[in-house]
Amino acid sequence: MRKQLYIFLNAIMFYTRIPVPENLPYSDEMLNRSTRYFPFIGWIVGGIGAAVFYGLQFVFPPELAILLSMLATIFITGAFHEDGFADFCDGFGGGYTRERILTIMKDSRIGTYGSIGLVGMLAGKFMSLHAIAAENIPVILLAGHALSRLMPILVIYTSEYSREEATSKTKPIGKKGKGFDFLLALFFGIALLIFIPFSFSLAILPAMLLTTFIFRKYITRKLGGYTGDCLGALQQIAEVEFYLGFVIFQTLAV
Repeated sequence: MRKQLYIFLNAIMFYTRIPVPENLPYSDEMLNRSTRYFPFIGWIVGGIGAAVFYGLQFVFPPELAILLSMLATIFITGAFHEDGFADFCDGFGGGYTRERILTIMKDSRIGTYGSIGLVGMLAGKFMSLHAIAAENIPVILLAGHALSRLMPILVIYTSEYSREEATSKTKPIGKKGKGFDFLLALFFGIALLIFIPFSFSLAILPAMLLTTFIFRKYITRKLGGYTGDCLGALQQIAEVEFYLGFVIFQTLAV
Protein backbone atom coordinates (compact mmCIF):
# COMPACT_ATOMS: atom_id res chain seq x y z
CA MET A 1 0.00 0.00 0.00
CA ARG A 2 2.86 2.38 0.80
CA LYS A 3 4.42 1.68 -2.61
CA GLN A 4 1.14 2.63 -4.31
CA LEU A 5 1.14 5.89 -2.39
CA TYR A 6 4.69 6.56 -3.57
CA ILE A 7 3.70 5.84 -7.18
CA PHE A 8 0.73 8.19 -6.89
CA LEU A 9 2.87 10.92 -5.35
CA ASN A 10 5.39 10.47 -8.18
CA ALA A 11 2.54 11.15 -10.60
CA ILE A 12 1.62 14.27 -8.61
CA MET A 13 5.26 15.40 -8.63
CA PHE A 14 5.83 14.95 -12.37
CA TYR A 15 2.50 16.09 -13.76
CA THR A 16 1.59 18.96 -11.41
CA ARG A 17 3.14 21.60 -9.19
CA ILE A 18 1.38 20.30 -6.10
CA PRO A 19 4.01 19.94 -3.35
CA VAL A 20 5.07 16.44 -2.32
CA PRO A 21 7.44 15.32 0.48
CA GLU A 22 11.06 16.18 -0.29
CA ASN A 23 12.22 12.68 0.66
CA LEU A 24 9.76 10.97 -1.70
CA PRO A 25 11.36 7.78 -3.10
CA TYR A 26 11.89 7.82 -6.87
CA SER A 27 12.86 5.26 -9.49
CA ASP A 28 12.35 4.81 -13.21
CA GLU A 29 9.93 1.99 -12.43
CA MET A 30 7.82 4.29 -10.24
CA LEU A 31 7.77 6.93 -12.96
CA ASN A 32 6.67 4.38 -15.56
CA ARG A 33 4.00 2.94 -13.29
CA SER A 34 2.78 6.41 -12.33
CA THR A 35 1.19 6.65 -15.79
CA ARG A 36 -1.65 4.60 -14.27
CA TYR A 37 -2.65 7.76 -12.39
CA PHE A 38 -2.24 10.16 -15.31
CA PRO A 39 -6.00 10.33 -16.06
CA PHE A 40 -6.64 10.65 -12.31
CA ILE A 41 -4.41 13.71 -12.38
CA GLY A 42 -7.04 14.96 -14.82
CA TRP A 43 -9.62 14.57 -12.05
CA ILE A 44 -7.50 16.81 -9.83
CA VAL A 45 -6.63 19.42 -12.48
CA GLY A 46 -10.13 19.42 -13.95
CA GLY A 47 -11.60 19.58 -10.46
CA ILE A 48 -9.55 22.66 -9.65
CA GLY A 49 -10.63 24.30 -12.90
CA ALA A 50 -14.26 23.36 -12.27
CA ALA A 51 -14.16 24.70 -8.71
CA VAL A 52 -12.61 27.99 -9.82
CA PHE A 53 -15.21 28.45 -12.54
CA TYR A 54 -18.13 27.46 -10.33
CA GLY A 55 -17.11 29.85 -7.54
CA LEU A 56 -16.17 32.80 -9.72
CA GLN A 57 -19.23 32.68 -11.98
CA PHE A 58 -21.24 34.19 -9.14
CA VAL A 59 -19.06 37.30 -8.93
CA PHE A 60 -17.56 37.62 -12.44
CA PRO A 61 -18.93 37.48 -15.98
CA PRO A 62 -18.79 33.92 -17.39
CA GLU A 63 -16.01 34.87 -19.81
CA LEU A 64 -13.74 35.96 -16.97
CA ALA A 65 -14.64 32.92 -14.85
CA ILE A 66 -13.69 30.65 -17.77
CA LEU A 67 -10.41 32.47 -18.36
CA LEU A 68 -9.42 32.30 -14.69
CA SER A 69 -10.33 28.60 -14.51
CA MET A 70 -8.08 27.95 -17.51
CA LEU A 71 -5.25 29.89 -15.87
CA ALA A 72 -5.75 27.86 -12.68
CA THR A 73 -5.31 24.57 -14.54
CA ILE A 74 -2.23 25.92 -16.34
CA PHE A 75 -0.73 27.07 -13.06
CA ILE A 76 -1.36 23.77 -11.27
CA THR A 77 0.36 21.81 -14.07
CA GLY A 78 3.11 24.34 -14.69
CA ALA A 79 1.94 24.55 -18.33
CA PHE A 80 3.39 21.05 -18.69
CA HIS A 81 1.21 20.00 -21.62
CA GLU A 82 0.96 23.44 -23.19
CA ASP A 83 4.76 23.52 -23.34
CA GLY A 84 4.74 20.13 -25.06
CA PHE A 85 2.17 21.32 -27.57
CA ALA A 86 4.21 24.44 -28.40
CA ASP A 87 7.38 22.37 -28.84
CA PHE A 88 5.46 19.91 -31.01
CA CYS A 89 4.23 22.72 -33.27
CA ASP A 90 7.73 24.16 -33.58
CA GLY A 91 9.34 20.79 -34.24
CA PHE A 92 6.89 19.43 -36.76
CA GLY A 93 6.30 22.85 -38.32
CA GLY A 94 9.96 23.70 -38.85
CA GLY A 95 11.65 20.30 -39.09
CA TYR A 96 11.83 18.07 -42.15
CA THR A 97 13.92 15.21 -40.84
CA ARG A 98 13.68 13.17 -37.67
CA GLU A 99 16.90 14.62 -36.32
CA ARG A 100 15.86 18.19 -37.05
CA ILE A 101 12.41 17.74 -35.49
CA LEU A 102 13.93 16.30 -32.31
CA THR A 103 16.52 19.07 -32.15
CA ILE A 104 13.91 21.80 -32.47
CA MET A 105 11.64 20.21 -29.85
CA LYS A 106 14.60 19.98 -27.49
CA ASP A 107 15.12 23.76 -27.71
CA SER A 108 13.43 25.46 -24.75
CA ARG A 109 12.76 28.61 -26.77
CA ILE A 110 9.38 28.98 -28.44
CA GLY A 111 9.23 29.77 -32.15
CA THR A 112 6.64 31.09 -34.59
CA TYR A 113 4.84 27.78 -35.07
CA GLY A 114 4.72 27.19 -31.33
CA SER A 115 3.45 30.70 -30.58
CA ILE A 116 0.69 30.53 -33.18
CA GLY A 117 -0.26 27.00 -32.19
CA LEU A 118 -0.41 27.83 -28.48
CA VAL A 119 -2.51 30.96 -29.01
CA GLY A 120 -4.85 29.02 -31.27
CA MET A 121 -5.13 26.15 -28.80
CA LEU A 122 -5.90 28.41 -25.83
CA ALA A 123 -8.35 30.44 -27.88
CA GLY A 124 -10.03 27.22 -29.00
CA LYS A 125 -10.44 26.11 -25.39
CA PHE A 126 -11.81 29.45 -24.30
CA MET A 127 -14.27 29.83 -27.16
CA SER A 128 -15.46 26.24 -26.85
CA LEU A 129 -16.07 26.50 -23.12
CA HIS A 130 -17.76 29.87 -23.60
CA ALA A 131 -20.19 28.24 -26.05
CA ILE A 132 -21.16 25.57 -23.48
CA ALA A 133 -24.01 26.25 -21.07
CA ALA A 134 -22.56 27.45 -17.75
CA GLU A 135 -24.24 24.70 -15.73
CA ASN A 136 -22.45 22.05 -17.82
CA ILE A 137 -18.95 23.54 -17.72
CA PRO A 138 -17.77 22.05 -14.38
CA VAL A 139 -18.51 18.44 -15.34
CA ILE A 140 -17.19 19.02 -18.88
CA LEU A 141 -13.90 20.26 -17.41
CA LEU A 142 -13.66 17.23 -15.13
CA ALA A 143 -14.44 14.66 -17.80
CA GLY A 144 -12.43 16.46 -20.48
CA HIS A 145 -9.25 16.65 -18.44
CA ALA A 146 -9.52 12.99 -17.43
CA LEU A 147 -10.37 11.51 -20.83
CA SER A 148 -7.84 13.64 -22.72
CA ARG A 149 -5.09 12.24 -20.51
CA LEU A 150 -6.06 8.70 -21.45
CA MET A 151 -5.19 9.29 -25.10
CA PRO A 152 -1.40 9.67 -24.48
CA ILE A 153 -1.55 6.46 -22.43
CA LEU A 154 -2.87 4.65 -25.51
CA VAL A 155 0.11 5.92 -27.50
CA ILE A 156 2.54 4.87 -24.76
CA TYR A 157 1.14 1.33 -24.80
CA THR A 158 1.00 0.98 -28.59
CA SER A 159 4.18 2.76 -29.66
CA GLU A 160 7.85 3.13 -28.80
CA TYR A 161 9.75 5.98 -27.20
CA SER A 162 11.62 7.81 -29.95
CA ARG A 163 14.40 9.69 -28.19
CA GLU A 164 17.70 8.42 -26.93
CA GLU A 165 17.91 9.32 -23.24
CA ALA A 166 21.08 11.32 -23.84
CA THR A 167 19.29 13.67 -26.24
CA SER A 168 16.05 14.08 -24.33
CA LYS A 169 15.09 17.04 -22.21
CA THR A 170 15.56 17.00 -18.48
CA LYS A 171 11.78 16.56 -18.17
CA PRO A 172 11.11 12.89 -17.37
CA ILE A 173 8.48 10.93 -19.21
CA GLY A 174 6.73 7.77 -18.12
CA LYS A 175 6.90 4.75 -20.40
CA LYS A 176 4.94 1.54 -20.76
CA GLY A 177 4.11 -0.13 -17.45
CA LYS A 178 2.27 -3.32 -16.59
CA GLY A 179 -1.10 -4.41 -17.96
CA PHE A 180 -2.88 -3.54 -14.71
CA ASP A 181 -1.47 -0.01 -14.91
CA PHE A 182 -3.20 0.43 -18.26
CA LEU A 183 -6.50 -0.93 -16.96
CA LEU A 184 -6.41 1.44 -14.00
CA ALA A 185 -5.63 4.37 -16.30
CA LEU A 186 -8.52 3.30 -18.53
CA PHE A 187 -10.88 3.31 -15.56
CA PHE A 188 -9.81 6.77 -14.40
CA GLY A 189 -10.04 8.05 -17.98
CA ILE A 190 -13.63 7.01 -18.68
CA ALA A 191 -15.24 6.82 -15.22
CA LEU A 192 -16.40 10.44 -15.20
CA LEU A 193 -18.30 9.92 -18.44
CA ILE A 194 -21.16 8.60 -16.30
CA PHE A 195 -21.99 12.26 -15.64
CA ILE A 196 -22.06 13.04 -19.37
CA PRO A 197 -25.02 12.29 -21.69
CA PHE A 198 -24.55 8.75 -22.98
CA SER A 199 -25.22 9.72 -26.59
CA PHE A 200 -22.38 12.25 -26.43
CA SER A 201 -19.98 9.71 -24.93
CA LEU A 202 -20.97 7.27 -27.66
CA ALA A 203 -19.96 9.81 -30.29
CA ILE A 204 -16.91 11.48 -28.74
CA LEU A 205 -15.04 8.31 -27.75
CA PRO A 206 -14.69 6.95 -31.31
CA ALA A 207 -13.80 10.46 -32.54
CA MET A 208 -11.01 10.85 -29.98
CA LEU A 209 -9.74 7.33 -30.61
CA LEU A 210 -9.61 8.06 -34.34
CA THR A 211 -7.71 11.29 -33.70
CA THR A 212 -5.28 9.41 -31.46
CA PHE A 213 -4.77 6.72 -34.11
CA ILE A 214 -4.07 9.33 -36.82
CA PHE A 215 -1.77 11.27 -34.49
CA ARG A 216 0.13 8.11 -33.53
CA LYS A 217 0.52 7.11 -37.17
CA TYR A 218 1.81 10.58 -38.06
CA ILE A 219 4.44 10.81 -35.33
CA THR A 220 5.52 7.22 -35.92
CA ARG A 221 6.09 7.99 -39.60
CA LYS A 222 8.06 11.11 -38.72
CA LEU A 223 9.95 9.98 -35.62
CA GLY A 224 9.54 6.25 -35.32
CA GLY A 225 7.68 6.70 -32.03
CA TYR A 226 6.61 9.26 -29.44
CA THR A 227 8.34 11.83 -27.28
CA GLY A 228 7.13 13.63 -24.17
CA ASP A 229 6.28 16.68 -26.28
CA CYS A 230 4.15 14.53 -28.57
CA LEU A 231 2.23 13.16 -25.60
CA GLY A 232 1.65 16.67 -24.24
CA ALA A 233 0.45 17.83 -27.65
CA LEU A 234 -1.97 14.92 -27.93
CA GLN A 235 -3.43 15.69 -24.51
CA GLN A 236 -4.09 19.28 -25.56
CA ILE A 237 -5.60 18.24 -28.89
CA ALA A 238 -7.82 15.65 -27.21
CA GLU A 239 -8.98 18.13 -24.56
CA VAL A 240 -10.02 20.72 -27.15
CA GLU A 241 -11.65 18.01 -29.25
CA PHE A 242 -13.75 17.00 -26.24
CA TYR A 243 -14.94 20.59 -25.71
CA LEU A 244 -15.64 21.13 -29.41
CA GLY A 245 -17.53 17.87 -29.53
CA PHE A 246 -19.78 18.95 -26.70
CA VAL A 247 -20.46 22.26 -28.42
CA ILE A 248 -21.63 20.33 -31.50
CA PHE A 249 -23.69 17.97 -29.32
CA GLN A 250 -25.27 20.87 -27.48
CA THR A 251 -26.14 22.62 -30.76
CA LEU A 252 -27.67 19.53 -32.34
CA ALA A 253 -29.66 18.77 -29.18
CA VAL A 254 -31.45 22.15 -29.29
